[in-house]
Amino acid sequence: MQLKLNPLWLLLIVSSALFCLLYLWFTLFPGRVIPEAWQYFSTEQITNGRDYNRTQQLLFISGFILKALFLGWFVFSGKAVAVSKYLERLTGSYRWSLLIFFILIWLLLKVINLPLTLYGSYFFQHRWGFSTQSLGFWWLDYFKGSVLDLILSMAGFIILFWSFARWPRTWWLACAVLISFWLLIQSFLWPVLISPLFNRFEPATDPAIINMVHNISQKAGLEIEQVLVMDASRRTTKANAYFTGLGHTKRIVLYDNLLNNYSLDEVEAVIAHEMAHWKQGHIVQGLLWGIVLTFMLWLVLFLLLKQAVPLNTRFPPFVWPLILLYFLLVSFVGSPAENYISRSMEKEADQVAVKLTENEAAAIRLQKNLSVKNTSDVSPPAFIRWFDYSHPPVIERINNIKQIK
Repeated sequence: MQLKLNPLWLLLIVSSALFCLLYLWFTLFPGRVIPEAWQYFSTEQITNGRDYNRTQQLLFISGFILKALFLGWFVFSGKAVAVSKYLERLTGSYRWSLLIFFILIWLLLKVINLPLTLYGSYFFQHRWGFSTQSLGFWWLDYFKGSVLDLILSMAGFIILFWSFARWPRTWWLACAVLISFWLLIQSFLWPVLISPLFNRFEPATDPAIINMVHNISQKAGLEIEQVLVMDASRRTTKANAYFTGLGHTKRIVLYDNLLNNYSLDEVEAVIAHEMAHWKQGHIVQGLLWGIVLTFMLWLVLFLLLKQAVPLNTRFPPFVWPLILLYFLLVSFVGSPAENYISRSMEKEADQVAVKLTENEAAAIRLQKNLSVKNTSDVSPPAFIRWFDYSHPPVIERINNIKQIK
């Protein structure tokens, strides 16, 4: 069995390479700052935002390039096939060769990405004054995250190869159904089983916050199950909030940094924004988009693997890095479409939130303060915004808020 570069692989590789070059170019040469930025931010704030995000973007693209180059070399040089056959001869067992091959690839990818992860999430964040973690605490987080990643990846790996054997002609459909089911289960269980492994969550007890939530939820026609405060300050000085869960596990989560460092009307703007996501059905929409995309991607993968492994043939271990490379490239190339949908939802949530609070000034002040305290790039290049931004840049959000009637 010889893996060859067919037209679809070439399209994925060429598209990824082109996006990489454009991403690097606009990261290193972002161009001029839009005039409106100077109305809201100082020269120091704008410069800091560009410097901080330039390094963040270089770390991201470097990680992608390293993983893509390793997997591409391993798959198309014939090394994956050679190692796969060697392990089958060495163990004399198809199942043991699969397991060893999986662990080998998992470890190699971890080692490749570790230096960038350590620098980007620990040393670099300390340099800018964002991280509050000790190095030991960082390693504990990394260990817990790695164990969780290993368990979930291995579960997916086992289900995938079981599907290959059980449904040799329709395994892609079985995988798409199982993953769609997992997306649903994850939405229910992640907030109550996984998130508490990394953070503590306590119900909001401040009467002002509780009354605020009650008033906004009545305006929005929603029943809020839980508003929780997360101990984010154990790791970072940054502020954030998010909506998560489905059914009885849905909740709004507020960083303790947000409550400690922002005014009450700014916190109200954040809560209203998260409720707006809920009111507009963005969580369910995102889930449905994910399910549709899952079926499409697994069908394309089926067509790709048909050329590498004939039907009714046992799938060898070397198929695994091929699948990892496929999803790595597809995820990268598909980022603009995913982020476009996300930005549209964020814009809608901003608009609905201001209508709920009837406080445009607080919403604008919140956006300015979040940008300054989180050292955002207030004037990103158009390509970086299009490719990489899940939220509209701050000036765009301020202008959108001002247009609300």
